[in-house]
Amino acid sequence: MKRIFLFLATNLAIVLVLSVSMRLLGIAPYLQAGGIDPGALLVFAAVMGFGGALISLALSKWSAKQAMGVQVIETPANSTEFWLVETVRKQAEKAGIGMPEVGIYDSPEVNAFATGMNRDNALVAVSTGLLQQMTRQEAEAVLGHEISHVANGDMVTLALIQGVVNTFVMFLSRVIGHLVDRVVFKTERGQGPAFFVTMIVAELVLGILASIIVMWFSRQREFRADRGGAQLAGRQNMIAALKRLASLHPAPLPDKMAAFGIAGDIGSGLKRLFMTHPPLEERIAALQAQA
Repeated sequence: MKRIFLFLATNLAIVLVLSVSMRLLGIAPYLQAGGIDPGALLVFAAVMGFGGALISLALSKWSAKQAMGVQVIETPANSTEFWLVETVRKQAEKAGIGMPEVGIYDSPEVNAFATGMNRDNALVAVSTGLLQQMTRQEAEAVLGHEISHVANGDMVTLALIQGVVNTFVMFLSRVIGHLVDRVVFKTERGQGPAFFVTMIVAELVLGILASIIVMWFSRQREFRADRGGAQLAGRQNMIAALKRLASLHPAPLPDKMAAFGIAGDIGSGLKRLFMTHPPLEERIAALQAQA
């Protein structure tokens, strides 16, 4: 709750600064004269922006189970499942979070993910490929990485950041559309075609810029989760797990799940700006530098 309160307070502070700035620059009266209430528009954008992000967060466990075909372990059926559940239980206790649901999904790719709306009601799932191709020590480090995501509240924070950027993309695109419609195309009453065209283009451009911000945070949280995994399972085990991932070149999870996996896509140049995960080599170097 503290994390949510801080983000909402930050967002409200930004909204206040933006409102004052528009008045000082003379934009707010111009918008009001054109039939747009900046305050009401901000509220609308915030409700829509945060609403979508928070609904996605609330449905994250269910949607992850459906998308990946996760089989939640209710009662361990074999020694591997027993080890998996007990390892997650021990790490969750050590990290100070509630026991997550533990699941396995059928995939030859070596990957794992964690998701859920809060620290005490999460889901940690691993692929069959991970259990088959990693040692117990490496798999334990991967689980520690995912437990650290949960303990750090990364799913909630990512959703809140997405809500903030959604809010301002929606707000600013409509302001830009209105100004272009009135100033450039001289529409005097209502909203002309230029408003809708400009708004859509502005939303696309601002949405791309907003994605860069969200992806930057996503990459930073991976470094933090690696450090957490090192604390829970041992630094050398975490390094070994990342090296094994680098040698196997696992494919990323589907788009909607990509930010939650242990490994992400590979890119260079401008593509790096839109990567959910840092390159594995950088993550390994960061852990080695801790020594």
